[in-house]
Amino acid sequence: MAVMNAPSSPPPDPAAPHRSGFACFVGRPNAGKSTLTNALVGTKVAITSNRPQTTRHTVRGVVHRPDAQLVLVDTPGLHKPRTLLGERLNDVVRTTWAEVDVIGFCLPADQKFGPGDRFIAKELAGLRRTPKVAVVTKTDLAEPGALAEQLLAVDRLGKELGFEWAEIVPVSAVSGTQVSLLADLLVPLLPEGPPLYPDGDLTDEPEQVMVAELIREAALEGVRDELPHSIAVVVEEMVPREGRPADRPLLDVHANVYIERPSQKGIVIGPGGKRLKEVGTRSRTHIEALLGTPVYLDLHVKVAKDWQRDPRQLRRLGF
Repeated sequence: MAVMNAPSSPPPDPAAPHRSGFACFVGRPNAGKSTLTNALVGTKVAITSNRPQTTRHTVRGVVHRPDAQLVLVDTPGLHKPRTLLGERLNDVVRTTWAEVDVIGFCLPADQKFGPGDRFIAKELAGLRRTPKVAVVTKTDLAEPGALAEQLLAVDRLGKELGFEWAEIVPVSAVSGTQVSLLADLLVPLLPEGPPLYPDGDLTDEPEQVMVAELIREAALEGVRDELPHSIAVVVEEMVPREGRPADRPLLDVHANVYIERPSQKGIVIGPGGKRLKEVGTRSRTHIEALLGTPVYLDLHVKVAKDWQRDPRQLRRLGF
């Protein structure tokens, strides 16, 4: 069922039962899953980047509605792994699929299906009991004719693999087009039940993990091609500065940016430390918005040799 240019949803029926449950967005890397999660929640709970494999943790974003509570689980992109980290990220995806109430498969409107899309779709076909919604993302980047072709192709893909999509929904998280409609269509697929999280909670991700992710997002921006996706960030300490007056608090955040080889250190730091300073400035703005308090950010770059392939180092870095 393709949904395009639908009218705004009617107000919830007060007699209708409250629904609450978990929805998971899946797709190949860089399919727009994190941006869509943020758009639905209405604030930044998942980091975004134009580079694949940005997401490394499942991030729960909570959408509060009068009739329902929709808990969004944002997963890493499923991909052909080349490292132990890649294998672990894929394990995270499959474990999440088995635990949610509905799965949203994100397919960019401006790109034709590739082997990665078909690989994921085949795996989804094996999940017989879980409703599957096809979410055609990035519609702002596609011409109307190309979008229509993509919607038909998505419908055919389900039929070829022997299942029917619960919905096929084109959206643009950037422009906000049909984002609320997507929530309207996901809610009826959730089980009846009371809210799972207190009103006002937007995520259950620990603050330290979110701060580390914001720093890593800033570190990924503008990185030259010679630096692979080998940046990890660990927040070592977050403590209020002692002796500050109550009306002028300051939070000291000490974090380490880890890369895999000494040769990458100069790329992250930049000439005269310029790039690392830009990373600090950019991430501090988002951290202060997240925590609601002024922040002093102390960043250091360290080498964790080949950490993506080392089980001991992966554990130390939180994977």
